[in-house]
Amino acid sequence: MVSLKREREAEVDDDDNEDGVATKIGRGRVVEDRRSRHCPYLDTINRSVLDFDFEKLCSISLSHINVYACLICGKYFQGRGLKSHAYTHSVQFTHHVFLNLHTLKFYCLPDNYEIIDSSLEDITYVLKPTFTKQHITGLDKQGKLYRAYDGTTYLPGIVGLNNIKANDYANVVLQAFSNVPPLRNYFLEEENYKGIRRPPGDIMFLLVQRFGELMRKLWNPRNFKAHVSPHEMLQAVVLCSKKNFQITKQGDAVDFMTWFLNALHGALGGTKKKPSIITKAFQGSMRIFSKKLPHPDLPPEEKEALLLTEEYQEQLSESTFLFLTLDLPTAPLYKDEKEQLIIPQVPLFNILGKFNGSTEKEYKTYKENFLKRFQLTKLPPYLIFCIKRFTKNNFFVEKNPTIVNFPITNVDLREYLTEEAQVTEKNTTYDLVANVVHDGKPTEGAYRIHVLHHGTGKWYEMQDLQVTDILPQMITLSEAYIQIWKRQESDNDTNNHTGA
Repeated sequence: MVSLKREREAEVDDDDNEDGVATKIGRGRVVEDRRSRHCPYLDTINRSVLDFDFEKLCSISLSHINVYACLICGKYFQGRGLKSHAYTHSVQFTHHVFLNLHTLKFYCLPDNYEIIDSSLEDITYVLKPTFTKQHITGLDKQGKLYRAYDGTTYLPGIVGLNNIKANDYANVVLQAFSNVPPLRNYFLEEENYKGIRRPPGDIMFLLVQRFGELMRKLWNPRNFKAHVSPHEMLQAVVLCSKKNFQITKQGDAVDFMTWFLNALHGALGGTKKKPSIITKAFQGSMRIFSKKLPHPDLPPEEKEALLLTEEYQEQLSESTFLFLTLDLPTAPLYKDEKEQLIIPQVPLFNILGKFNGSTEKEYKTYKENFLKRFQLTKLPPYLIFCIKRFTKNNFFVEKNPTIVNFPITNVDLREYLTEEAQVTEKNTTYDLVANVVHDGKPTEGAYRIHVLHHGTGKWYEMQDLQVTDILPQMITLSEAYIQIWKRQESDNDTNNHTGA
């Protein structure tokens, strides 16, 4: 047996030496191919066609397994052996350099040897960007412009997202969250969420992985192009939301944001009691006073009698929130004397009055009516406002065009806290960091977003692939829909912003 084994090993050694592919020394040790560091085809690589934003699928077999990217034409093919799609492509079109999208190793086909060359490191970095802790801590301290391979300059983080068909409602939410530092820093380091255990068959964790990948692409300082396509992220959204949110059909940004925050919180192992990075950044709490109202058709004597019963007394409950919904006053129905509709305006503090603990609002359900009052008990580091612009009835969706007048910095929310919370909460002043705007008709329309770049203190407007700088005074003139506010941690924070 031993002699047979030795003979076989000798035969293998002879074969290897003849082919010049690899030589075996001793047991199991393989010396690299002589051609690995001297591949003659490296100059054929065309970096301008490389795009790793799309799903890693073979363009012929549509398989996810063992996919290679051709670095000459940018297409994806499966396999590397004889009769595989990548091998056939290399022979047919004389494209020789391929990258395994999973192992990040480079190969020369049809010769089938691994290429080892440090000049290819920029390609693997675009496919899988990595960030050190030092790099992450410096992101908000500098505003250096970087040049992409195609010659365009860009600021990492202020990068356009491709609107594949009608997914701008999701793009603005993803861009807003990519500029919330604690959320961004958490997802830039894969180690933070890599070890989270999920039950078998759980697809929701895909959302976390794809969001992490998108975040790293948006903040990549060595991109080949100055925009990113959220294709893989949105495919995960379609799958995890069971097609409630689509790429091809316009959706509502607030509905998407609500689902996305809760889905991420759950996928990261968070529960009502167990926190996640989502609740640490956005969760506050409030007190709700609710009082049941008697049916309006009842005679006055019965109403008075019912109001004395226990069921109709004011109930107090505590609740947490990830965002606050602000109600707009109803828009005027009639035109003014110049035959034009006045665009009504309302100060932000007027609509914030909902949370002062004394303003009562009636809520109608199918059977019962309630009067409710709200008061905040805890403010989060990042506060999200959703301005309720759309009302739906049985026939159509109406949009309220009222413009909300708001300052961009130094919004103090102390008066909306309970007396106990006013003592415990040190900082209650907030500055705006992101502002999502809806333009146009309620069912069609388009979304854009204003984002503050923390490093430069400048504001930028992003609409799909378009990125332009904008004066902060212009932001307040827009029909704001979602706003993210950052709590000031110290007195120095006010100096970093360009105020209006």
